[in-house]
Formats: sequence, C-alpha cells, structure tokens
Amino acid sequence: MLNSSDEEVPMNNIFKLSDIRTVAELYKSSILKAPTLNKAKFKPKPDLLDRLSLFQGDITKLEVDSIVNAANKRLLGGGGVDGAIHAAAGPELLEECRTLNGCDTGFSKITGAYRLPSKHIIHTVGPIYSASSVDSKAQQLASCYQTSIDLAIKNSLRHVAFPSISTGVYGYPIDDATHIALNVLRKHFELEGESTFKLNRVIFVVWSDKDKSVYESLIPEYFPPSHEAKQESVTAEEESQAEPVPESQIDEEWEQVEKVEENIAENGVDELANDENEDVNEGPEKDTSKIQ
Repeated sequence: MLNSSDEEVPMNNIFKLSDIRTVAELYKSSILKAPTLNKAKFKPKPDLLDRLSLFQGDITKLEVDSIVNAANKRLLGGGGVDGAIHAAAGPELLEECRTLNGCDTGFSKITGAYRLPSKHIIHTVGPIYSASSVDSKAQQLASCYQTSIDLAIKNSLRHVAFPSISTGVYGYPIDDATHIALNVLRKHFELEGESTFKLNRVIFVVWSDKDKSVYESLIPEYFPPSHEAKQESVTAEEESQAEPVPESQIDEEWEQVEKVEENIAENGVDELANDENEDVNEGPEKDTSKIQ
C-alpha cells in the first residue's frame, strides 16, 4: 500500500501531533471553561486531558497514525469529508476500497492513507438521521466511534482523528452527535485495562466555528479539569483581564513610603502614631451658631 508520493500534500501545510493542543492546554489558556458541578457527567481524571484534542481545520492535513472518514456504504467516495479524503489520498485509495465490498451502517473498515500524511484511514458509515428513530440512530452513531477506536487499537495505531460523523448531509444534530462522540470516548477510557494497548491521542476535528463552539461547550462535561487546573485557568484569566497600574501611580506611592520612612527615622514610631491620631481627630469645625 502506498503511503507517500511525489504528489503528496506539501509539507508546509501539514500539522504534526505536536502542533495540536491538548484539552489540558486549552484549559490552561482558558479556551475551555470548567463546567458547573451539576453539568459534569464524569469525575476529573487529569491524565485524560493530555490524550484528547480539539482541532479546527482540514483533517487531510494531519500527520497522525489514522484519520476517520465519514463514508457511505459503498466506500467509493462521495461528498463532504469523504470526497475531500479521496481527492487528497489519490486514486490508489479508491482501488483498495473497491476490494472491501462496502460497509454496513455503524461499522468501520481500514485502508492505507496513500498520499495523505497520515498512515491509515478508518472508514466508518454513519446513520442518516431520523427524528422517528432517534434511539436506533444514536446506537449506530455510537457504534461508528467505538468500532473506529477498536480498529485503531487492533492495528496498534496510537492516534485517531475524528470528523463530526453524520452531521453534514446526513442531518444528525451537531449537539446530539457531539454528546454521543464524547460519551463513547470517555467510557472507552474508563474501561481501559492496565495491560491493554492505549491510544495516546484522540483528536476531534471540526471545520466550522459553530461546530467548534459546540465541542468547546460539551468537552468539559465529559472531561472536566482537576481542581488545580481550574485554579490555573482562573488565575490566567484574571491576569489577562487585569489592567496595568500606571507608572506615575507607582512613583507617587513610593514617594509616600519614602516620606514615612524619613519621618520614622527622624521622630520615631511614637511620634508618627501621634501625628496619625491627630489627623484622624481633626476635622472641619462645626458651625454651632445656627443650632437652636
């Protein structure tokens, strides 16, 4: 299988794993906010925050072990993400996909990535949304994420990048789809055994600002920060919003301090205390002439 070519994506357009910020970093920079207690669906696990990322951009430009393609049942290319991946990967991808005999909704299959910077493509078939069968569609969408993760682990792939499956022409509401994606991943992490192969990084890739906003609002519910991370985030935000003190004000305050020190040196502490008491007791004289 071909993984590189003279016609592959130009290197200066590629995003390496180190270029993609983790959720832990997004909390520190206050891009993500800690959820209120009644919204958090899981307990904080700080180590998980370094294994999850949110990236806005082109999924075909990621240099990771695997990216996920939101494919149709035939696996022969289509529109949206599917068409973009096939176009960037080259005709060799279509040739391999022809040998796979399609794929059922909710399941996934893996191929090479050919001219893409990633190593593999995991093709998953999302459901076409229907308000009359919400539960079954939710199960199929959850299966897309879980079977993709299972394939990545089976093939010893350390990274997997997901688009927002079924939220394009298939019509799945972005909020509902994001809840499902995050819930599947968090439950997978919770069930990991000590000796099992583990994913180092899962990346949710979005294109629009709207989708990005949805992920930013929901990630904290499934991957809340630790107490320490919350404090760091609040401190960083307060520092960024604080107005700098003018230098002239600092100079005036130092002059006052120096005068007090000189007064203490010349008259002693007791004299200074007396002066302060006099200042407190002194005030404008009352005009009693008008009091009846």
